[in-house]
Amino acid sequence: MSLRLSTVILPYLRWHEGGRATWQRAEQLGFHTAYTYDHLSWRTFRDGPWFGAVPTLTAAAAVTERVRLGTLVTSPNFRHPVTLAKELISLDDISDGRITLGIGAGGTGFDATALGQEPWTPRERANRLAEFVPLLDRLLTEDSVSYKGDFYSAHEARNIPGCVQRPRLPFAVAATGPRGLRLAARYGQAWVTTGDPKLFEDGTPEQSVRALRGQLDKLTDACTELGRDANELDRILLTGFTPDRARPLASLDAFVDFAGRHRDLGFTELVIHWPIPDSDFATDEKVFEQIAMEATAQLG
Repeated sequence: MSLRLSTVILPYLRWHEGGRATWQRAEQLGFHTAYTYDHLSWRTFRDGPWFGAVPTLTAAAAVTERVRLGTLVTSPNFRHPVTLAKELISLDDISDGRITLGIGAGGTGFDATALGQEPWTPRERANRLAEFVPLLDRLLTEDSVSYKGDFYSAHEARNIPGCVQRPRLPFAVAATGPRGLRLAARYGQAWVTTGDPKLFEDGTPEQSVRALRGQLDKLTDACTELGRDANELDRILLTGFTPDRARPLASLDAFVDFAGRHRDLGFTELVIHWPIPDSDFATDEKVFEQIAMEATAQLG
């Protein structure tokens, strides 16, 4: 099974002070997709520069030609399907059909309260995502949509001419619970995971592999229930959140070993964070570029 290698570029650099050059370099290095986080602020970056995902991807689309672009991930925490659909159709047009929407339920970070609301419970986030994704699917595939739900509404929302990619741009659904996996199985062209968060601090790489195997099995079960072949979905691992999070980027050999084990599990795409000095994503840039240029060839 072939394995694609992608990167995620956090939107903390001013466009003319490194931002533009980073996205262009991602294309030069041959990454399959260059993603960015869709947050209003994030963790240790909260008190520093942080730019919007959609404008950043629009700018990136204008200065690249081949690399796919996307969010990893967008959530309902501060998005509405009607306005998001219009932005996505525009972005897909500007990029000439190179956009993937990573989408998930969101969490309890800064995005959860930035609009002044109390943070939603896990059940509330799952309920909203279960309504958000089907409505967004309709908005991206139908010329006019009216809908009245528990959380979201649309009244004759028009999205002409639709996406460049048909029937719409692909969804990469981030999920590990049963409801989210069913959404991935029904609406996703890809599924995304970061691993098992309970293993982040004290787990072992072996425990992580077992947990990921279990998630993949549950995804297969969800697809089977809907009569879908699970192999139709790309399976994406966003790295950096498993117990061995630092080791894979320590050397080319270490990454090839890590990537091979996860390819053998059934993953079709690995995403590595673009190096950020003095952060959790600090990485030797020369090693990072060597991995980008040589790792997939070594995997065969």
